[in-house]
Parts: sequence; structure tokens; C-alpha cells
Amino acid sequence: MKALLLAGGLGTRLRPLTENLPKPMAPVANRPWLEHLILHLKEQGIEQFVIAVKHHADTIRNHFGDGRSLGVEIEYAVERQLMGTAGAIKNAESMLSDRFLVLNADIIHQIQLIPLLDFHAKHGGLVTIGLTEVDDPTQYGVVEQTASGRIVRFVEKPPRHAAPSNRVNAGIYVMEKQALRWIPADRETSIERETFPTLIQQTGRVYGTVIRGYWLDMGTLDRYLQLHRDVLDGRFRAQLPYTKKEPGIWIGRGVRMATDVQLVPPVIIGDDVVLERGCTVGPYAVVGDRAVLGRNVHCSRSVIWPDTRLEVSHDLNGVVVSPHFIADCEPDHNRSTQSVEVLQG
Repeated sequence: MKALLLAGGLGTRLRPLTENLPKPMAPVANRPWLEHLILHLKEQGIEQFVIAVKHHADTIRNHFGDGRSLGVEIEYAVERQLMGTAGAIKNAESMLSDRFLVLNADIIHQIQLIPLLDFHAKHGGLVTIGLTEVDDPTQYGVVEQTASGRIVRFVEKPPRHAAPSNRVNAGIYVMEKQALRWIPADRETSIERETFPTLIQQTGRVYGTVIRGYWLDMGTLDRYLQLHRDVLDGRFRAQLPYTKKEPGIWIGRGVRMATDVQLVPPVIIGDDVVLERGCTVGPYAVVGDRAVLGRNVHCSRSVIWPDTRLEVSHDLNGVVVSPHFIADCEPDHNRSTQSVEVLQG
């Protein structure tokens, strides 16, 4: 079975961090999220991938190539224009198997696929939507189902009083290739707003089942920080390529630290990082590979992207920093970030 990873979107909710980077390539514990996703699916027997690309497509293609370095096979379905979620699937039609997985590549999850695939095979639907239960469904696609799991109504981002349930589209689908007949070619089409409602109305063969395991929409900066807190707390099981020096402290290769640097767990320090005199890093901080933190930089509850250089004497708390931008994720906190100088690495 092949997996189609939808990675062509603009990532507007994570701007400015995604101005020059596809959102699925945003680093999670210093490894692109898309790489985490491919490795997680490989662990469950998926070794053939199609990646739908558009926004900075070369960044993805140059990183993964044909997939050989990860022990998988990767093809690319390039969108000439943004096609939407359904249009991107239709654009990849010639590369897909008769039954295939579709995953929104900017959704963070760690689920077991077998229950989802078994449910799909049992009911014989054209599509099975992986669902997750949330406290506030107003920002998602919400479903109404029968007792058998058949979806009878699909409501995209309803007001709270109109939500038929708290079960929402988790961005993970099992699809039969024949379902693509209901997707028009060569135009932008939303699978949530157009394709699923059409399939529900015309075929009655759209099902849904609740997936179990970690799930997070990485759509905003505060959720991006939450993801890293979950990594550091062990709620999200990331494969960290660093040595665990002591409880809650992971340190990469080639790190240079002044003797008075303080590391406050939990914290991740990437490869070839430089921490100058007076630095305090942590708690809940991730410092990317090859980053440089100047003298007296204090960094907590923050993510510093690879190749970032920070000047001296700054206090970072609750921010995401790239070589080009600093993003203040929690503006209600007291901290001095206005004067932070971020230099291109």
C-alpha cells in the first residue's frame, strides 16, 4: 500500500516561519516533521510514498530524494498550481495504488494504522476518515455518523451550537482509487468542503472511525511550542539522534559550551551548537543544530531553529526563532524580545 503525503500548502498560519520553508519541513526536535512521519509509517510497514508538493517543492525533494537514505521509495506529484486537498490527490492519481493512505503532512500524530485499515476493509467503503475527538470542534471538519460508523453529514468548521459531534477529521484517510472519479481534474478542490459531501450524498460509502494515539494540528505557533513540550515530556515519542547525558538533557555531537553554562531540564541541544559564557538554556528549550547563543542569552520554553545566531544578553521565553525571524508565541508573558537581533546563519 502506498501513502500519499499532502505537503504542498502555503503554511500561512505558521508565517513568517514558513515564508521560505514548507510547513511539513518545520523542525520537530531538530528533524523535519515530514521525516518523523515517514519513519513512523515505515515502522508500520509502509515503504512506498508519494509526496504532493508545490510551496518550495525543491526543499522537500532535495532533502529526501528518492527515499533511499530512509529505506523507502518516494515519488513526487508536483502541482503546477495550488490544487486544494482533493485536487492534490487527483493530481497524483497515476502514481497511486488501488487502495492507499492519504495524510495531511502538517498534522502531527502517532497512531497505529492496523485498526484503521481493518475498519476500512470490514465496511467496504470508498473512504474511511480517521477521526479524533476534541473539546472545541469549531476549527475543524465535524462529522455526524450512524451506529455503524457511516458518515451522514460533514460540516466544515461549524459554530459550536451547530456542531453535530466532537468528532473531527484528523487528516488521515484510507481511500479506494475509484473514489477519485468524484474529484474533477485540473482545478482546486477541497476534499472536506466538496468531495466528502458529494461522496456522502451520492454513494453513502464514507465511513469514519476514531483513531487512538497522539494527535495535534501544528497550524499555529503556540501549538508548535506545545508539540515540543510534549516531546520533552515524553508524550510524543520522537526519535532523538542525541545522547541522553542525564535525565531530561539530550546533547548532540560537537557541542561547545562555556564552563558556566546552565542547562535546566528538559532540554535538547543539537549537534555543533555553541553556548557562550553565561547562557542558561531550559526548561523546555530546544536548540537546533549549529545554532550559536551569545553571552548571557537565557532561553526557556522556546525553540531555536538550526543555524540561528543570537546576539548577547537576551531573555527568550515562549518564542520560536529561525535564522530569519523571531516569532513571539505567547505575548501575554513578560519578557524582552523586542531587541533580539537574529542574524542569518
